[in-house]
Amino acid sequence: MRLRFWLLLLAATFAASEAAAKVRIHIDLSRQRMHVASSEGSYSWPVSTARPGYRTPRGVFSARALKRMHYSSKYDDAPMPHSIFFSGGYAIHGTYATGSLGRPVSHGCVRLSPGHAALLYGMVKREGARITISGGR
Repeated sequence: MRLRFWLLLLAATFAASEAAAKVRIHIDLSRQRMHVASSEGSYSWPVSTARPGYRTPRGVFSARALKRMHYSSKYDDAPMPHSIFFSGGYAIHGTYATGSLGRPVSHGCVRLSPGHAALLYGMVKREGARITISGGR
């Protein structure tokens, strides 16, 4: 009985934190765009998601971890500035390959310009986030 109580409390706490998230992020895989709505304003930015042979997960997620600078242990220590992890090793993060934004070129993460990544990171750090990923190629 006690275990059930703690599990219900944990589920309620998680649901409350999801509902309290103020930043709404929608990633449209078909258009390679991110739409952001927060108390600071609304934005629409080009992104790059998974190229053929890889996948960006679809669904509704919350920000699980934030790292100001992360280096990929899977892809040659590639820099991932302003990382917002949302599902396992998948993250929204900045990229220095800004010429590729608007096209699917990643291994599955959602890439955006360094300036937009920094702005989004700050918003999510202050307000939390609900991340929705939909669409397809």
